[in-house]
Amino acid sequence: MKTYEGKRSIDGLLVTVDGRPLPEHYEVKQFTSWGFEWTYEGTSPQQLALAILYDHLGDKERAIRLSEPFMKKIVADMDNDWTLTAEEIDAALREIGRK
Repeated sequence: MKTYEGKRSIDGLLVTVDGRPLPEHYEVKQFTSWGFEWTYEGTSPQQLALAILYDHLGDKERAIRLSEPFMKKIVADMDNDWTLTAEEIDAALREIGRK
């Protein structure tokens, strides 16, 4: 199972999946040209949500459709440094699906 990690440092932001940089996946959908962000609701956090979901699900349409609710539920509430497992993503998607 994959593990996603984000770190905020003086050098900027780094988001990885299993230790490798996570691409923004602008080819799927581009919400911003400013890259990833988290801890609030907005276009850069939604880009992170999309990238995580596309990497996790492998389904462009589903990742696009779920990116806003996933951003609001998960990404907007992340700490400066965070870890997110595949199991946690699946649990969040189950909760989103119930609403």
